[in-house]
Amino acid sequence: MSGCYLLDTHALLWATGTPAKLSKEARKRLEEESVRILVSHATIWELSIKWTIGKIKLPDGYFESLENNGFEIMPMTEAHFSAYRALPLLHRDPFDRMLVAQAQSEDLPLLSADAKISAYDVNVVW
Repeated sequence: MSGCYLLDTHALLWATGTPAKLSKEARKRLEEESVRILVSHATIWELSIKWTIGKIKLPDGYFESLENNGFEIMPMTEAHFSAYRALPLLHRDPFDRMLVAQAQSEDLPLLSADAKISAYDVNVVW
């Protein structure tokens, strides 16, 4: 089961705050030591917006602690933006669409409970 996974925003929040909300399969993948867990800059951007407008509360140092807690940050590249532009408009959330584009571009499974994401040609694990 070793490999690399890209986390959806809600999966990151649950993994770092309320792991019981994760599916059994998602928890199993996150707990495996040989697995690389990627967090997109798109997720950090989305959470930054929500934190700034008061929609969510995060502990002090949350963003800075991600890498210290074993998460790898995945930048958005021109290849990801190109894949994003090519996606059909099956899901209107721009952050989720970027995660799909990144997962497709990098051939990564996406840990997500979002059923709308499954409409895309992407390997969703939940």
